[in-house]
Amino acid sequence: MTGVGTAYDRVSRINHWVVALLMIGMLILGIYVFKVLPRGPDKGALIGLHKSIGLLVLVLGSWRVAWRLKQGFLAALHSGWQEKLANLVHWVLLAGIVVMPLSGLAGSYFGGRATGFFGLFTIPAGPKIGWIDSLAHGVHGAFAMIMIAAILLHVLGALKHALIDRDATKARMTGRG
Repeated sequence: MTGVGTAYDRVSRINHWVVALLMIGMLILGIYVFKVLPRGPDKGALIGLHKSIGLLVLVLGSWRVAWRLKQGFLAALHSGWQEKLANLVHWVLLAGIVVMPLSGLAGSYFGGRATGFFGLFTIPAGPKIGWIDSLAHGVHGAFAMIMIAAILLHVLGALKHALIDRDATKARMTGRG
């Protein structure tokens, strides 16, 4: 779906920013916890927080993706390679919003580890199936890098539109002319 309306509606804008901030925060937290922080009690607590926020992202992100698919996409402001790249980046971001939490959840579940949601409930550990655990964590890690690249391209594109092209992109996202 493309070419719907001239500006994103309020729900779309709120969806965008809430999920964007959660995803960026999760990428930062994930890199810190799994690549920087040494083993210890703090690491376990932060992994639990990462999983809780991941479940929140799964719920809010799934709603965001469904809303975007239902509402459609705005018509492109440019054609050619810019439109193609923007479309690719948008689809990668939407896919990542769902793939990241699902792959993390699958890795935990098939790694024999439970996933709690802020102490409110817990998804119990599943059977330990090493190859699924490894595959899920591999997808999770690879998609993290893909998401970082896509977010950077998305931000650079927004800056280009705002500072160089000075076109309607900012107004479409803020709802102001």
